Amino acid sequence: MPAISTIAAAQVFSLTELISPTAHGIASRILSKSDGGSLTLFAFDEGQGLAEHTAPFDATALVLDGRLVLTIGGAAVTATPGTIVRMPAGVPHAVDAPEPSRMLLVMLREPRNP
Repeated sequence: MPAISTIAAAQVFSLTELISPTAHGIASRILSKSDGGSLTLFAFDEGQGLAEHTAPFDATALVLDGRLVLTIGGAAVTATPGTIVRMPAGVPHAVDAPEPSRMLLVMLREPRNP
């Protein structure tokens, strides 16, 4: 997969200004994506979230603002601004936003063996 990016190189951006919560919804913006993984910004309005799902590789959530409740393998953890949570590959996880929130999701894929 060729690398894609939605932000210009060699420029400084405010993560919170790159995406805003939408009324009663979820917004997402891929900042960068390649065979090695992706960086995606999410903005959740109050009461929104992502239903339980699994991923074939680790996902790491960095909370920018608001508060998120992440349920990972049945255990709920609350993440606040400046915190980071790893969601292991193959483990079911869900995200709930009890208030408007933003997070940066980092997904890293294992290199494929030739």
